[in-house]
Order: sequence, then structure tokens, then C-alpha cells
Amino acid sequence: MGLVRRSPQPGADRSEWSRRGYVSAVWYLRVVAFINFLGAVWVSFGNDIRRHNDDEFFTPYLLTAGFFSGALSVFLAITMRRRKRAAWILNLALAGLTLVLTALALGLPVYRQHIQNWLAVLLTAFFVAALIAGRREFYAKGDRANSKLAAAVGAVGLVVGSLLAATMVTVSNTDPDPGRSGFLERWHYGVLRMFSLAYDDIHFEGITTPGWANVLINLMSTALILLVLYAAFRSCRAVDPQTQADQQKLRALLERHGDRDSLGYFALRRDKSVVWSPSGKSAVTYRVVGGVSLASGDPIGDPEAWPGVIDRWLAQAREHGWTPAVIGASEEGGTVYARHGLNALELGDEAVVDIGEFTTEGRAMRSVRQAHHRVERAGYTVRIRRHEDMPPDEMAEMIELADDWRDGATERGFSMALGRLGDPQDGRCVILVCRDAVGRSRALLSFVPWGAEGLSLDLMRRDRNADNGLFEFMVLELIQRAGDLGVTQVSLNFAMFRAVFERGSRLGAGPVLRLWRSLLTFFSRWWQIESLYRANAKYRPIWEPRFLLYDQSTDLLRIGIASARAEGFLEAPGLPKWLHRGRLETPR
Repeated sequence: MGLVRRSPQPGADRSEWSRRGYVSAVWYLRVVAFINFLGAVWVSFGNDIRRHNDDEFFTPYLLTAGFFSGALSVFLAITMRRRKRAAWILNLALAGLTLVLTALALGLPVYRQHIQNWLAVLLTAFFVAALIAGRREFYAKGDRANSKLAAAVGAVGLVVGSLLAATMVTVSNTDPDPGRSGFLERWHYGVLRMFSLAYDDIHFEGITTPGWANVLINLMSTALILLVLYAAFRSCRAVDPQTQADQQKLRALLERHGDRDSLGYFALRRDKSVVWSPSGKSAVTYRVVGGVSLASGDPIGDPEAWPGVIDRWLAQAREHGWTPAVIGASEEGGTVYARHGLNALELGDEAVVDIGEFTTEGRAMRSVRQAHHRVERAGYTVRIRRHEDMPPDEMAEMIELADDWRDGATERGFSMALGRLGDPQDGRCVILVCRDAVGRSRALLSFVPWGAEGLSLDLMRRDRNADNGLFEFMVLELIQRAGDLGVTQVSLNFAMFRAVFERGSRLGAGPVLRLWRSLLTFFSRWWQIESLYRANAKYRPIWEPRFLLYDQSTDLLRIGIASARAEGFLEAPGLPKWLHRGRLETPR
């Protein structure tokens, strides 16, 4: 589902020629990359291009027909598209030097007689002119430490790569008398192979290596160059994390406006940075992951100040070359973001239980009633308290158990999880501890405040050896005793693609919707997609849509990866699941 899109205002004062120069430079690199890859796989075509780089011919900037030149062109096209100033400087320097040398070469009759050379100079000149015309479009700053990091990567990589090349030469040497070459000769040979595959250019006594070894050695240099370029052009890491003063100001805004968004309290995660509106009445909290400035939920504070803080957040993202994205925005917040040039995509729905309207009567609530009665008859009990009312030793026990029950070493969550338990500043959070008939703790739930009269689910953990139905029992107990806490609404789990599961199972659903539902059901074997929807639906909640806001559709894959990293789903694999039979984590 999309919302209204308007042209972004920042940068509107730049000229049309500047924008055309930016687009032309990026597309030049894309076309060159395509031709380079095509020449790498189409042998005859690639040989024709390479012949133009020998003897009396030369080709336009970066056109050499090969995988390395193709990868380099793609990398530069991506960094130029992200408006990196460092990439613009590098391209201008290299292309300018190429243009000067080829223009001087045209002064010689041997080069001047070929029309291809004139065309190469014209195309290179076109690229240089596009760079100069679009110079104002390349404003994204890199990290100040990039130059030092690139130098360190290059130096260490060259040393390690040359030693690996020497080792590979030693192992793969097929010369009848390999003893004629010492280690320094093999090292020298390997270094030269890192930069050239031309057999006739390299002759060493006692060294004869097969073609596959030479290609592998050369690929190491390709990887090294790309790593150095990545280090030189990487986006600026996040800006300053929240200070104690920021936390106090955010808590003050939540006191006044916290009831607007159930995800507002999660802005207090300490791994998020914050941008303030000019008036200080609103804020956007975000985290930079893989070059994506990832905000979550709606802006915090007065809605009248939202446009000012969104403008600042977007301007900061553009200044540093970050891709702006928002996950989990409400319809109200998504509409405001869309007015600032972002597109909207419906991610799913948040399950909200209205305490005043909730009832366990009726056939639809039969499974919840049965689960509650079964667990209650087994002797389980639930105690509900604010965090500040729990003794320190008991809270320490809950923290230890929550960590023990977690499946894996990673604390998951970003947009709908606080990422901590038992912090003294979170005293108004609510914790539910479920104990069995002998008094052992078997499960816990933790909720963060949602304004003055609401709660939003933060953490769900239980011992897998305990009876099934504990979470249903605990949620129902919370709903039934919500009046004692002054709570009128409770936000439960977020169900991704909830509408697909609901509409796809109805009579008359179209083939596309049914196929989409089948795919999601298949992937639910590994990710809790359908199970979260069904776990929420049993409480007959109010479904509140949540949206993903993004700038360009080409960024969606990058945003998806950044979101998965932020939420803790893209990590190094841990122990096999069968080694965790005593643990369970149900992420928010």
C-alpha cells in the first residue's frame, strides 16, 4: 500500500544542469560496467575491445572488458549514485588524467588516423564534463577515518596477499627444477601475478605455474582493491549516541505525548542516535546500519513539530550518504513522512487489545479459555508488578533466567524491543512472572509504558520444558487485572503480512494472493510469520497497520538487510536447535 509522494525539498536550489550531470555520470559508469561484464563472458567481443587498448588504439575511461573492470565500474557507479564526494574526486582525477593523456596521444599521427580514438576521447570528455557539471550533487561525506583505514587495509592486504601468492606459487610450481628459485623470487613472481596475467611479461628461472593458479593470485588483488575502495568510500558511521540529557528530554516528551504511539518508549534504546526539531518539541531516533539511517515508529513529541525534525533527519542522511528508512510507522506518522518525499509500504499489523471491549465469551475465544483453565488447573500462578516494585535480588534472578531462556547469544529486536531488562530508569515497566505449582519461575513477560494508560509488549521468554499455553495464560491474567494498573489498552506482537494470511484464506481469493500466502506459509517454517499472526488473532484484537517508509524502490533490498541486522536476525549461526531444548525466545 502506498501513500502520497512529493518531491523532496532539500537540494531543490541545485540547477537542472547539475542534476543532469549527476545522472549522466552515474549512467556512464553503469553502461561501462555492463560492457565490461559482457566482454568478459563474450570472448570474441571482449577480444575486440582489448585490442583497442593495445598498439594504436585506446578506449574510453574504464572500458577494458573484464570482470575486474566490471566490478570496479559497478562499485564506482553505486558510490556515485549515493553522491559520495570521495568517489567524485577519484573519478574526476582518473578520468581527467585519462583525458589528458589520450588527447595528447591524438597529436601523434599513429593515433590520430583512427576514428575509434577520437570517439574514445569524446566519450571520456563527456564523462569529465558530466562530473564537473554535477559537482554540487556529490555532497555526501565519508567517515574521517576512511583514509587511514583504506591505507591500513591496503598495506596489510598487500603483505598478506603477497605471502599467500608466494605460497600458492610454491605449491603449484610445475617447473622440472624448482630448486633454482628461492623464496624471494617466488614472492616477486607472485606479486607480479597479482597485477598482471600476461605470461610473456614474466620470466623467472625455476618457476612455472598453471593458469588456474595465476588467475587465483590475480583475483586476490582484485578483492584487495575492492576492499581498499570500500574502506575509502564507506558511509560515515553513526553519529553520537544518546546522552543522558537526550534521554531526559525524550522521557519528558513521552510524558506529554507518549500515548500517540505504542512504540514510542522504544526510542529510549541506547543504541539509537537522536535528531531534534528546531524547537526541541520533537525528535527522530535512528540507528545507522550498513549505510541505512534506520528510524522506527513515529517521531517522538508534538505532531506539529514533526515536519521540522523529519527535514533535519533527511538532510542529515543526505549529507552523510545514508539511505533513509522508517520501519513500523503508524498511518499518521507514515502520512507525514510521505509528505517529505518517502514512499510507504504496508508491512503488517500491530495487535492492540482494548481492555474495555475485551471479553472471553463466545466460540471465538474458546481456545484461549481452555488454555487458561488448563494452565490454571496445573497450579501455575502469575504475579504482576511494576519493575520498580520488584526486589533487586528477584529482578537479578529474572535477568539471569531471561538470558538463559534466550535461544542464542543475540538479543533480538530494534523497532519493538527495548533491548534491556531491569534498568533502574525503566521502573514504570510492567513485568509478569509465571511460576509453577512448586514455585519455580517458568516464564516472564515485560511491557513498556504506552502513555499513561497503555502497555506495549517488549519481552516474551519461557522455559520450553514448561507446559504449553503459558503465554496465553499470562496475557489473559494481565487483561483481567489491567484495571489494578490503570491500563486501558495493551499492544501485543506485530504480525507481518497479516492481511495476506487473512484474505488469502477466504473464499474467492485470487491466484496471486493465494500464491503470496503459500510463499509466506513456506517461509514460516524458519521465521515466525504465520505463527505470530495466529498467536495474536486468538485475542480478537484491533489491528493497527504499520508501514515501511523508503526513498527509492531500488533501496528496498538494502533496507531489508539493514532491518534484519538491526533486529538481530542476520547473525553468525549459533548452536544447533536441538542443543537448546531448554530455551525459547519469542521475539517481539
